[in-house]
Amino acid sequence: MDRVVSIGIIGCGGIANGKHMPALSKVENVRMVAFCDIIKEKAEKAAEKYGVPGAKVYTDYKELLADPSIEVVHVLTPNRSHADITVDALHAGKHVMCEKPMAKTAADAKRMLDAAKETGKKLTIGYQHRQKSQSIHAKAVIESGELGEIYQANCLAVRRRGTPNWGVFLNEEEQGGGPIIDIATHSLDLTLYLMNNYEPELVIGKTHKKLEHPEAGNIWGDNGVSTCTLEDSACAFIRMKNGATIMLETSWALNTNEPVQEGSCVLCGSKAGLSLKNNALSVNKIEYNNPTETVIDTAAGGVAFYSGSKMAPHEMEAYNWIKAIVNDTEPVVKPEQAYVVSQILEAIYESSKTGKPVYFE
Repeated sequence: MDRVVSIGIIGCGGIANGKHMPALSKVENVRMVAFCDIIKEKAEKAAEKYGVPGAKVYTDYKELLADPSIEVVHVLTPNRSHADITVDALHAGKHVMCEKPMAKTAADAKRMLDAAKETGKKLTIGYQHRQKSQSIHAKAVIESGELGEIYQANCLAVRRRGTPNWGVFLNEEEQGGGPIIDIATHSLDLTLYLMNNYEPELVIGKTHKKLEHPEAGNIWGDNGVSTCTLEDSACAFIRMKNGATIMLETSWALNTNEPVQEGSCVLCGSKAGLSLKNNALSVNKIEYNNPTETVIDTAAGGVAFYSGSKMAPHEMEAYNWIKAIVNDTEPVVKPEQAYVVSQILEAIYESSKTGKPVYFE
């Protein structure tokens, strides 16, 4: 990549500091030139650590968008504000990376998709699990035809005790939901991507708020979650228009024997199956009643793009995103795909609320 890309960061909280800014700082031709947060001190601290000399600091994102030197914006705010900021940024002539989920509601996600189409600007969503070396290998196996027709899948985003106790994760107004919209969104995106199937027919879902003291034993400590209105777990049945089915399980807190199962899925095909669990990838076949398992070594799955290191998933996400900008190609995560994820997640909540299936046209 042979030209400089100037980036503005909107939202300088946990996801910006833990994922996006460190990753962007390793992409050689990226310059972070502006930082915005409603808490000025956060933007100032980010500018000092990651910005170019003289990087600008804002508390109003619209002032940042008015800067014609900024080509790309990263929207890293709570879910409720994803849509408004992204739509404004696209209409201001910026390409946008928005952190997952696409939006708080499917209607907001549709607004974002429509704005990208209207403006011709690139829009992508931060689903970095696609960028894991295991996921890249899994996609290659599937595209080779080794699995045959994928007609059944399990989509897993399960924590035994892992309710986030920082930021606005427990604020329903800001986030829109619990583990469904927080972590199941990653696993569902990965499952649909590997299946290459974005045509849901119906969803039946059920959320649960059952544990009296799920904060006990929580990996991030006592967070008072027993007073939270958000679900602590949920499950769903998804039928696609071609007849394929997906069983989704998710939780922040659940009395299960495995402590963590995130960004995971099991795909069953007419020729073989594939399991991507806890970053381990295996392909399973049954021939003449004899099951065989091939564990694929993905340790070398990353690609070096700066001296002396391999790309972690969030780093690969940043690199591929900037490459799409420079080369004027489609991003790895297309907004049309992320919109379907948002539709299904919302349908799970709606089905649980009404006790009825949600049908898609």
